[in-house]
Amino acid sequence: MTSTQTLRHPEKANKPVNPSPRKPSWIRVKAPTSKEYGETKRLMRENNLHTVCEEASCPNIGECWARKHTTVMILGDICTRACAFCNVATGKPGAVDPLEPDNLAIAAGKSGLNHIVITSVDRDDLADGGAGQFAQCITRLRETSPGTTIEVLTPDFKGKAGALETVIRARPDVFNHNMETVPRLYKAIRPGAEYLHSLKLLDYAKNIDPTIFTKSGIMVGLGETREEVLELMDNLRSADVDFLTIGQYLQPTPRHAGIDRFVTPDEFEDYKRIGLEKGFLLVASSPLTRSSYHADKDFETLRQARLAQLAE
Repeated sequence: MTSTQTLRHPEKANKPVNPSPRKPSWIRVKAPTSKEYGETKRLMRENNLHTVCEEASCPNIGECWARKHTTVMILGDICTRACAFCNVATGKPGAVDPLEPDNLAIAAGKSGLNHIVITSVDRDDLADGGAGQFAQCITRLRETSPGTTIEVLTPDFKGKAGALETVIRARPDVFNHNMETVPRLYKAIRPGAEYLHSLKLLDYAKNIDPTIFTKSGIMVGLGETREEVLELMDNLRSADVDFLTIGQYLQPTPRHAGIDRFVTPDEFEDYKRIGLEKGFLLVASSPLTRSSYHADKDFETLRQARLAQLAE
């Protein structure tokens, strides 16, 4: 392991190496080369913004950035947790940047985005878990880009009092919190979180504002069974979650959780069919699906699906 890897992930230094299996043809993507990709990267750097696209080594970065669609990661690039699937660095985060909401608004304005996704690292060190910064970013975007719809992908806030209310009352159009995996795998894959707490967070978000779209995502290929995935779908529907994303887990480095298997495209289609039958307004399920993949198009699909539902 290189010294850079050691610095980025000191908590993984003594974990066993899990060699990544060769990717099947349906999971391979081209390296980003477009002019728009370069422009998007420059815009993020000029405004001192981080993106989960880069930090999480997303395979879709070339496609999304070519369309000038990026997921901005606020509250720095150092996470207070060490999930076994995630490539974001773990450690002691720096101070919250008070100019971040303004910089985000400037970047969004220059990009001319119709839809923007805001996520963050876990900030268990902050009294509100970073909820106030989410709210300020939403408010600032509403002021400068009133035509842009806003999606937030938040951490669980570790049960900090008033954190979720702060975010929801800032009125994002979509509230997303990822379950990531099935309950049996939480201890190994997401040790700093609790399955039931994440489920209750989604349920409570809808209770605070019944008009908001709620969304969650999971990875498959970590060792879960089909039955466990279907049970998780039922849990999310019991929390009235509108939109589910399902994608293939891809191992960032050999020291992250190993890939149990590559789920076939046919299996993803089966999950999509079943999810829609269970009542989700939208299910995005494919090997390369990620939480924010095609989020702009998916938001319009969600909106149309709700209008059709209300018309019934």
